[in-house]
Amino acid sequence: MTDFQAAPLDPAGIEPALRPFGSSRTLPAAAYTDAAVLAWERRHLFAGAWTCLGRLDELSEGCTQRAVTAGDVGVLLTFAGGQARAFANVCRHRGHELLADGETAQRPSAVCPYHGWAYRLDGALATAPHMTGVTDFDPDALGLVELPAVTWQGWLLVNAGAPAPAFDAYAGALDGLLRPYRMDSLHLGARHAYRVEANWKAVVENYQECYHCPLIHPELCRVSPPTSGDNWSLPGAWVGGTMDLREHAETMSFDGRSAGTFIDGAPRRTILYVALFPNLLISAHPDYVMTHRLTPVAPGLTDIECSWYFPDPAVDPTYAVEFWDLTNRQDWAACESVQRGLSSPHYVPGPLADNEDAVYQWIALVAAAYLDPAGALAEHCSAPTT
Repeated sequence: MTDFQAAPLDPAGIEPALRPFGSSRTLPAAAYTDAAVLAWERRHLFAGAWTCLGRLDELSEGCTQRAVTAGDVGVLLTFAGGQARAFANVCRHRGHELLADGETAQRPSAVCPYHGWAYRLDGALATAPHMTGVTDFDPDALGLVELPAVTWQGWLLVNAGAPAPAFDAYAGALDGLLRPYRMDSLHLGARHAYRVEANWKAVVENYQECYHCPLIHPELCRVSPPTSGDNWSLPGAWVGGTMDLREHAETMSFDGRSAGTFIDGAPRRTILYVALFPNLLISAHPDYVMTHRLTPVAPGLTDIECSWYFPDPAVDPTYAVEFWDLTNRQDWAACESVQRGLSSPHYVPGPLADNEDAVYQWIALVAAAYLDPAGALAEHCSAPTT
């Protein structure tokens, strides 16, 4: 690991985002438009935090190994006996990748295609051709570098860079808030892939407020009052809160009706919206859970995997998918307009409204992480946000 360096941003431009809520400002434009900032974020905020890679059952389906990228770090996932492990995707001989990014294999060992070094699924070196005559060659010392990995609520998350806080503290109070939705038992009903011409942080900031809802989400406002609900200030590296359903509505759909099955034990009158730092957005409804998993592609480009999960695998997901696909596209258009504005030479960081407290929490976390990512995450995990 390289020694920590602060983000390539002027600290004086970050400081206004750290002021108390009510007097703070948004982040400087370079945070959203500078390729050097995104490169830093990939290493320190994605690889250096607990990044969500996807659902464990999907990642492990039909394979014993899968290569992915967390931030800017190549990761080799292995699956054996129902357990997932993560390793640096780097052969201990001369550094060749064991699998190309996105590639899978169904073998009992990971074999480097360069010189044939082979590793068991627990990372131990099994075979190293032509090394028997090498002085002091110790195969026990040449296993793959293991990375922290955890399965949570059905998701697989990896800390591929500098050490992040232990995941129990990282999830904090969010684990208990999500437990009634039994996400690890839900079934994938539908998935859409979006490519949004906006910075990943602009997408999250939009997600954290409904200040914009009356102007761009009339369909949403018909089933959920835009001024309803509240945001939490609880331990963990996440931000979010709830919104209420209108009296006639039982879920988020065009007519407020559900065509599915309610999740046993889940709240019936509220929708939960949370962002687990850095890249997982979770929208939990009485009858389904929608998630967005973000992958930054460029400073002004983000890939978003949107998934809908239901308690009944036979449900027709159309009622939820069509509602949120429209809402998503309304949001993406707004985020793309924001990105164009952020790229203007006339953009100046602005103030936040009194109903943008969750946006403030998110921006303040990012701003603090620009100066000291390990310290910012540790502080967020150990005490309520302010």
